[in-house]
Amino acid sequence: VQLQASGGGLVQAGGSLRLSCAASGSIRRINTANWYRQTPGKRRELVATTFTVGSTNYADSVKGRFTISRDNANDTVYLQMNSLKPEDTAVYYCNAQIQRVGEMVGLTYWGQGTQVTVSS
Repeated sequence: VQLQASGGGLVQAGGSLRLSCAASGSIRRINTANWYRQTPGKRRELVATTFTVGSTNYADSVKGRFTISRDNANDTVYLQMNSLKPEDTAVYYCNAQIQRVGEMVGLTYWGQGTQVTVSS
């Protein structure tokens, strides 16, 4: 199983980006999935979570601006980021607990980072 993150880039403050995290391999189901972000010298920060049952959770710093969603048919998780601020600049990582076909227990996988840069 692999997770491929994409969609990062350079955007002006107030703009929008949509990140994608596509899982590939012999996948039965994506359970909980998360987006994290990290800036140099700081710990990785949990930004948003989508749970198996469909509920979501967000860091206070992004509530009302970011939306996490999933496309179960295509094994993809998205992060829609609106009203971006310079402080949102970071490398964004996706992470998911994934059950492979034939397995009852999910394992945690990480995607590679995608850089988001917001200019003022």
